[in-house]
Amino acid sequence: MSGESASAIPKGQVDLLDFVDWSGVECLNQRGSHSLPNALKQGYREDEGLHLESDADEQLLIYIPFTQVIKLHSIVINGPEEEGPRTVKLFANREHMGFSNVNDFPPSDIAVFSEDNLKGKPVIVKYVKFQNVRSLTIFIEDNQSGSEITKVQKIVLCGTTVETTDMKGLKKIEDH
Repeated sequence: MSGESASAIPKGQVDLLDFVDWSGVECLNQRGSHSLPNALKQGYREDEGLHLESDADEQLLIYIPFTQVIKLHSIVINGPEEEGPRTVKLFANREHMGFSNVNDFPPSDIAVFSEDNLKGKPVIVKYVKFQNVRSLTIFIEDNQSGSEITKVQKIVLCGTTVETTDMKGLKKIEDH
């Protein structure tokens, strides 16, 4: 179903992939042969043979910084019925998190993924908590079946960029 990816982005929102700061992207507990770019990068995430896979246990901790401030509207995480993510905690602007301290901070939002979500139905986030996002941390706490391996086929972040006010433009109006 290749048509799903285009329809998964809600009206008025864009795929925020172009605003990802790739030099700072991290994923903890990923299997070397099945790493984050397989699920996040354009082209890779559309390849059904590629996916992100957890290594030591079912948890994944993904850090995604942005090149500019964004507003996050929704998130799409595709995965298989058994090994796809179930409980996903989202943290806005929370840097340097690890498995040892991820539960020390309240998440900006928590989503429990259904079978429909794993097939591409977007999860709408608490929009008010994601208005000025410089980075997003995604903590995949467990998967659908409770197995040791979590698989993610695709991650799409939907939202908009934050418009910045041009103070010089406002000053020019005052001068006249």
